[in-house]
Amino acid sequence: MKLIGFFNRDGGTFRTTDMEAYEKHAERVFREAGHDFEAMVFPGKEIVPAMERAARRDDIDGIVAGGGDGTISAASSIAWKNGVALGVIPAGTMNLFARSLRIPLDIWQALDVLAAGEVDHVDIASANDRPFIHQFSAGLHARMVRYRNSYSYRSRLGKMRASTRAAFGVVLNPPEFEVEFEAIGIKERRKVSAVSVSNNPFGENALLYADTLTSGELGFYTAKPLKPWGVARLAIDLLRGKVRENADVMIMHPAEVHLHFPKVHSKANCVMDGELLPLARDVALKLHPGELKVLVRQGLAAQVDETERREPTS
Repeated sequence: MKLIGFFNRDGGTFRTTDMEAYEKHAERVFREAGHDFEAMVFPGKEIVPAMERAARRDDIDGIVAGGGDGTISAASSIAWKNGVALGVIPAGTMNLFARSLRIPLDIWQALDVLAAGEVDHVDIASANDRPFIHQFSAGLHARMVRYRNSYSYRSRLGKMRASTRAAFGVVLNPPEFEVEFEAIGIKERRKVSAVSVSNNPFGENALLYADTLTSGELGFYTAKPLKPWGVARLAIDLLRGKVRENADVMIMHPAEVHLHFPKVHSKANCVMDGELLPLARDVALKLHPGELKVLVRQGLAAQVDETERREPTS
């Protein structure tokens, strides 16, 4: 394959990596595997435009993106829109998409796996036509991200500390708002503290990432209006990977969800793949089964049980 690598030197692990050595090593690994490969290192503010320019070329088969979840989300969107394959080097804090793809979290091992890997087709989702690979959320999560962004931090550890501080703030001050939803023939209006729609249902893990990206379903979650003790209990269940057992959470697995926020405030926010954005009054969420081409470990696609590649819930 003809591939171009884009590494965000400002992203997580790369901040403490000799990027010149990593760039040369990446080129050697991919070329020894038979690929036409060129690697480039960019600061965070320049990497997305560079990937967009490359993906529009008609002489490449894919891009390999290295960075945090924000970089990987942007790269996924670019790859999907341009029909090229995506390789993921997990250099961020959470690396949620890489975990779902079962890519090694070590940035050096990831190179070996991708260079010797194969192309698979996985699901990607969109909210009002804007693609996302992890989740769209409003309420608790958006408030936590807003709190976290108000704190100063410069390192991965600092971000984790800010997130912990923000989480405690949300526990003490949970939101409550109204939402109307329509999914799999059900239309309902309810008060909630949280709404989340994920690209494939979350697995039983504390980080809330999908165990598979080929189910053909969204994960749709709402939480009833919660008091501080209810938020704390939900947080504990999330850490245990047992959110399905929480009586305050409703879960559905549709292929499409339409949300309407009748009393949305002008400063209300949502979160898409970790990015805080203005919340629209109406949001149409849709899954696009098998439309994103990704590089995965050789033989992994064949190991995925066919029951994971099923039709959306009717």
